[in-house]
Amino acid sequence: MYRTSSLDRHYQGKLITADQAAALVRPGDRVHFGLGCGQVVDIDAALARRADELSHVTIFSTASLIDKPFKVYEATESNNQVRFVSAHFGPADRHMSDAGRCAYLPMMFRELPFYWTSNNNALDIACFQVAPMDEHGNFNLGPQVSDMWGVIRSAKTIIVEVNENMPIAQGHQTQLNLYGVDYVVEGSNSPLPVIERKAPTETERRIASRVVERIRSNSTLQLGIGGLPSCIGSLIADSDLRNINAHTEMFVDAYVDLFEAGKLTGNKRIDRGKAVYTFAGGTKRLYDFIDNNPICCTAPVDYVNDTHVIGSIDNFVSINGCIQVDLYGQVCSETVGPRQISGNGGQLDFVMGAFASKGGQSFLCTPSTFTKPDGTVESLIVPTLAPGSVVTTPRQATHFIVTEYGAADLKGKSTWERAELLIDIAHPKFQDELVKKAEKMGIWKPSNRRVY
Repeated sequence: MYRTSSLDRHYQGKLITADQAAALVRPGDRVHFGLGCGQVVDIDAALARRADELSHVTIFSTASLIDKPFKVYEATESNNQVRFVSAHFGPADRHMSDAGRCAYLPMMFRELPFYWTSNNNALDIACFQVAPMDEHGNFNLGPQVSDMWGVIRSAKTIIVEVNENMPIAQGHQTQLNLYGVDYVVEGSNSPLPVIERKAPTETERRIASRVVERIRSNSTLQLGIGGLPSCIGSLIADSDLRNINAHTEMFVDAYVDLFEAGKLTGNKRIDRGKAVYTFAGGTKRLYDFIDNNPICCTAPVDYVNDTHVIGSIDNFVSINGCIQVDLYGQVCSETVGPRQISGNGGQLDFVMGAFASKGGQSFLCTPSTFTKPDGTVESLIVPTLAPGSVVTTPRQATHFIVTEYGAADLKGKSTWERAELLIDIAHPKFQDELVKKAEKMGIWKPSNRRVY
């Protein structure tokens, strides 16, 4: 790497060790640990080595991809030392939350950049991983611009942890110059967090087929994470569909499948030739695909998740999972009862934006049942959401609900029509009981249309 002597001197003047970075954290500080692939590793470990000195520190993160808690969590025992706040729950966040150490930050994901810079939410320190500095003094943020500029503008001190494994992400606002950085830590170049692809279940394959049969050529896709989007990507790759585009919150391996099948073109009205996303997570194959690839375009979340931007793209298709649906059409996608499992992310934005799109559709997908550890089978289409459940998508916004038994289009449907359509796609074992509950709730009667 070529650098001018003055730039190199400036770089060396800001270079510190991870332990020196951790030493900057003071009692009561609000510290951000980064987003997605950009979450710090070495600074986390160094802060853990200071565990006994920490007092009333709050550590924030966004869309964590790690499956094990932070080292500083494992080294501390109390919220009086360190407490954690996550803007989107993953496996590590759930573990910390179950222990009473991690709280969820309810927000509209697209508003998060503004949140960091408003209402006394300023951060004391922001530390996050970046790619090595280029010859112009720029660090690439990697495939996770998302809310990072809100974090950067909010923080009093900026520390970057350099990781040579970070892909160079092309897109909007992807570069942070050395002159905007307070300290540089040359990290241990740890591997990026990997989300392994799981083979879809038979139920997921049936759900995927219900969705794909409704997708048209010239559509733009927003896909979530898990076996279902992977299956949908495979089905589209093997189909006669053509000219499929991407505008999505999370960029996943399924889009690589579509590109390699010649389906992903970027030929849409805005951001032509670009697969737009705000953060990425998946396998090394995905990160290698993103690296310096001009078709991949990461952008801030307040653009990617903007309902007006989404609605301006014709034939927009939003596909997300959910946890539970009630007979009113209310959708819970983030809690099991009061227990936080995930985050709302941009689900509501994409549901509403897709419906505003000319020819747009949104699909919220769930298996019809769930088997508990004791073998008990429960319906995931229920009369009312379980106590403590959070409504992620309100009934007014819900479009298609999809199970392995069919797709229910709830738009423009009355309360009794919604109940009937949802009972139709519930597991047959639970349909009679759901009918009885719907009658008792006063939202369905045999005289409406049909006797079960």
